[in-house]
Amino acid sequence: MHIPDGYLSPITCIATYAVTLPLWIIAFKKLKEQLDETTLPLIASLSALSFIIMMFNIPIPGGTSGHAVGAALIAILFGPWIASLCVSLVLLIQALVFGDGGMTTFAANALAMGFMASFTAHYLYIKIQTKLYAPFLSGWIGIVISSFVVAVLLGIQPLIATTPTGEPLYFPFGLNLALPAIVGSHILFFGIVEGIFTGLAYRYIVKNQIYKGVHA
Repeated sequence: MHIPDGYLSPITCIATYAVTLPLWIIAFKKLKEQLDETTLPLIASLSALSFIIMMFNIPIPGGTSGHAVGAALIAILFGPWIASLCVSLVLLIQALVFGDGGMTTFAANALAMGFMASFTAHYLYIKIQTKLYAPFLSGWIGIVISSFVVAVLLGIQPLIATTPTGEPLYFPFGLNLALPAIVGSHILFFGIVEGIFTGLAYRYIVKNQIYKGVHA
């Protein structure tokens, strides 16, 4: 689900950076408020776990790929701002070191997989946290919303930038292909994987009293 360099038009990249930069500033301030000797090891461990599971990319129709993210688990435990920043840092390392995603599309990836997934999962969990299936559903909906944002960003490219003859300059497939290919695969497969991962990891952490509490 990482969007590589060259898939988004310059105007899209600029717009996503303009939206995401102030969000990163807020998230960094939130992280400084919560970071201490108790929370640091778990935040670092969950970020490392997110890094690992995002490295397993599975190609899907429509010219992109899918994977689990791990944002929901961090968002449930530490709040959406911390989760968004952790996922953003993971995406930055992957882009710089492994070429997974790109720097021009870094903000777009962070917005989709970091902020959208984290906030959606966190606030859904807050509403249904008394339900046994709350972690699973939070993980599932978080990554589905994330895939929707990615699909829209990619699918609008043929409408934004074309050659004089009408050929797309960047991502070549429209919303009619991008939405069902990307979102559909996350509804039916990747979202279920994310939900199971979130549910199992959350219950393990709570059962072993590794960390307690949900932050707004």
